[in-house]
Amino acid sequence: MFEILRKKKSDPSVLSDMVNKQRRYDSLVRALHTDIFRYAYWLCGNKHVAEDITQETFLRAWRALDSLKDDKAAKAWLITILRRENARRFERKQFDYSDVEQELLEDVISSSTEDETEQYWLRRQIGKLDLEYREPLLLQLIGGFSGEEIADMLELNRNTVMTRLFRARNQLKDALDSPAVRGQSNG
Repeated sequence: MFEILRKKKSDPSVLSDMVNKQRRYDSLVRALHTDIFRYAYWLCGNKHVAEDITQETFLRAWRALDSLKDDKAAKAWLITILRRENARRFERKQFDYSDVEQELLEDVISSSTEDETEQYWLRRQIGKLDLEYREPLLLQLIGGFSGEEIADMLELNRNTVMTRLFRARNQLKDALDSPAVRGQSNG
């Protein structure tokens, strides 16, 4: 019995498979870590939480690496793992609620340039979109995915995804054209 175990441990094909898996995983992390982190940050808006979600995503990817049959689909595969990991975060979390509306809080600490203000405004408007519109938009903008790829990841019909992308853009355009925004740019 022990002799069989020793033979398995020293079997060159097992060692070779492990080395190949490690190389494949390392190249996957190097190639996609930045994109996965960027998407995680967009989902949660917190650098430390995004780092944790990204780390957990790659840990789960390591465990399931053999299930990735096509390396061209790795980014979509990792985004799917990331989305599920982010959802798990809410299953465990107990929220502390406040009576103060977040939109009423004024940021008195940071002063920013006009570009940063515009980016903040756009990020905030995207954050206000319903999840059904926000998620496909972020997958397209940040992940660079096509409508077909987004449909596969979200398990939706491609036409549904394209409609949601169209509506998300229109909602952002309407927000940009609102009198409050026009008044700010004129003031």
